[in-house]
Amino acid sequence: MITLDGFDGALPLPAQLDALDIDQLGGAVTVVNVFVAPEGKKEEVVAAWTLDAKIMQAQQGYVRAQLYSAPGDSPVLVNVAVWESAAALATAINNIEFRQTLARYPDGTISHPQMVQPVAIPGVCGT
Repeated sequence: MITLDGFDGALPLPAQLDALDIDQLGGAVTVVNVFVAPEGKKEEVVAAWTLDAKIMQAQQGYVRAQLYSAPGDSPVLVNVAVWESAAALATAINNIEFRQTLARYPDGTISHPQMVQPVAIPGVCGT
């Protein structure tokens, strides 16, 4: 089974959403989720993530997701997902079918989901 933890160890994704005033947070939200696969289990994590992604694609408010793999023998995978709103994301992660798929991840898998917002830096990047 997967262990969910925030990047800083303090706020897993459900707690991040609980801390928000979802009604006042407008616009799309992005989630960056760093997975660390147990040794020799990276492909099993990809298979479990694929099942999760198919469930999430069917949820209202889903925009897109992309899974990235660190090169070589690194156990790191990174998912970047975009949702129409924080409310849509909150509803999706509480979907019972999605919650049940978490048990399909190999024991020892660690996930670090974090909601992020774009930072506008003049002349470098915009929002």
